[in-house]
Amino acid sequence: MSKNSNGGSSVQQDQESSYDPVRWLNLMVSEPYYLFHLLVFFSYIPVRCSAFQILDPARNSFLLKREIQVFVAYCVLSVVKIVRTESWESFIQDTLLFAKIFLTAIALVMDYHLALWYALAFLVIHIIAQQPPYEGLGSSNHLTPLQLESLLTEGNTSRFWLVEFHAFSTSACVCTSSFFPELSITYSNTNLSFGTIDLGLFPNAAERFGISLGSLNQLPVYILFENAVEVARFPEFDSEPYVFGPTITKRLLCGRFELDKRLLDYVNGK
Repeated sequence: MSKNSNGGSSVQQDQESSYDPVRWLNLMVSEPYYLFHLLVFFSYIPVRCSAFQILDPARNSFLLKREIQVFVAYCVLSVVKIVRTESWESFIQDTLLFAKIFLTAIALVMDYHLALWYALAFLVIHIIAQQPPYEGLGSSNHLTPLQLESLLTEGNTSRFWLVEFHAFSTSACVCTSSFFPELSITYSNTNLSFGTIDLGLFPNAAERFGISLGSLNQLPVYILFENAVEVARFPEFDSEPYVFGPTITKRLLCGRFELDKRLLDYVNGK
């Protein structure tokens, strides 16, 4: 639900752009993260053509069999991921990881120096480029810490505020970056508003809201406020430290914050 006609227009644009192939093609050539990966992957074509001229027929035949096996394995893993994943950002991250592993493995079959070159190239990309997050906003609002405190203390806005605290320097926040806008499109109403705070821009806000930045892989953090008072959060304060972060899904967030119930209460005028 959108709060106004302008919000409804932006929501529709967000939904359309999510599945726009032209947008994804533009990202591939304009975003350094995607562009550098494409250049490294396509560099295998001239390398393979040169190797075909140098290697003997038996070695070429062996290499071709391995390439077919790798291609089939990559396709199977990609199909599994596209069925199970909830966001394109997560799907792209995982399929790129598979591609890097398989390309390095094939290069190792050809020559270990080539495998080392690819491993170094992927390491450099990891250092200098970052996967871009989902760009849509849905019906949520980008907030500063001062704006959030003002909205909570004034008391003349929504009864509930669900706020996501993220830092897009972490892969978990990038992979789940489309969840919050999509949830806001479905559940936003006059009683429930959605907002986001980027802890990469406002790190001092972490302490104010009881979030530890000592381990960034524990982001994103979601906090539900009712009449300016925190009533729920995910992950919990007392949650155990984790290495890879919790598996965050839209269904998990809906259940944790009872979004369906709150939407039903709004419809029924409660």
